[in-house]
Amino acid sequence: MFKRNSLAVILLIVSAFTGSLAFRLAVPAIAYYSRDVLKASMVSISIISTSFILARAFAAVFGGYLVDKRPKLIILGALAMALNAPLVYLYSLTSSWIHIVGIKLVNGLLNGISWPLAQLAVAYASPKNTRARISALYFFFGSLASLAGNYLYAFTIGLGMRGQMIISGLFYILTGILMAVAYLLIGSIKREKKVEKREDIEVNPRTVMTFGAIISFISAFAFGEITYVYISETLGLEKGRVAMILGTISFISSLTSYFISWIADSLGSAKALKIIAVFGFLAPILAGIKTEFTIFLGIFLALLAVNSFRPISRKILVAHSRSSLAIGGINGIQNISAFLGGIIFGLAYTFGSLGIYYLAFLPYLPPSLGLIIVSRKLGK
Repeated sequence: MFKRNSLAVILLIVSAFTGSLAFRLAVPAIAYYSRDVLKASMVSISIISTSFILARAFAAVFGGYLVDKRPKLIILGALAMALNAPLVYLYSLTSSWIHIVGIKLVNGLLNGISWPLAQLAVAYASPKNTRARISALYFFFGSLASLAGNYLYAFTIGLGMRGQMIISGLFYILTGILMAVAYLLIGSIKREKKVEKREDIEVNPRTVMTFGAIISFISAFAFGEITYVYISETLGLEKGRVAMILGTISFISSLTSYFISWIADSLGSAKALKIIAVFGFLAPILAGIKTEFTIFLGIFLALLAVNSFRPISRKILVAHSRSSLAIGGINGIQNISAFLGGIIFGLAYTFGSLGIYYLAFLPYLPPSLGLIIVSRKLGK
């Protein structure tokens, strides 16, 4: 059983790379196609980004509930992933940003089912004393793919939207196959008999949910199509260069997040979450200051906060008696929060700036302070 689970975890870690590569190749292509070809406004771009997130939120909860009731149905996650392949090709055939939104909604539903189930399977099949670090490794490969996907976009601009979507689709199919084999090796996800006492005392699952909601809201500016457009228009950088810079930042943030996961495994999740809260607090403050250094540092801290929180929260929640539903729930809550954060950023973007500070980041400041307040209650 240990060998089967170990092989399954390896396959799922590889699938994190191939699936994220497929997704990350498509994101800048869709962003610039919508803005430059379809002439979408910034509000429309934010709707494109957040429609995916909103659909993913509801699908994550549904997928978690389904597997909680019928554990063997986890195989549906692999099928949902593979179905992204024909879907992404449709982006190149659209003639309106509304069409993009429609495809994004379906895209979000499929991803909302597939990714949380993969995260659950990785945490379930990993030894308890290394869950956070193995989950961090899983997310690290996703961030490595973000680097590769952004660079792949820059190097394949000449192929056009259609060629890039074909490449993306092929990686989605490969990801579905990897996931299917991994789930067959694991068999089914069994419920934990009881919640691990140490984690239950240290971090209340409700606090984890609240923490995740705030982190996702204040980090929404650092994810999706809207980020590429914001940087291009604010700093006047070329599209390919923006993609490569964002890919590099994502990769470095993922590397750094592994150290935070080590803190969670060695010194406790509460201490790690307090550190993450500081990153989340500083991110929107710095990203709103209109210089290259502060914008990229703010994005780095936002990505670091999210990348660090994911494996730690899964480590805590997988010990819950209804882990499938708990992990589906945290995915859903984070996606809804990211949806709201992205919409607000798109609307506030039209306000422009006051001096050197972009007013679009003002709505993030009160919640970022709230994150510090929540973190002070951890471990008490």
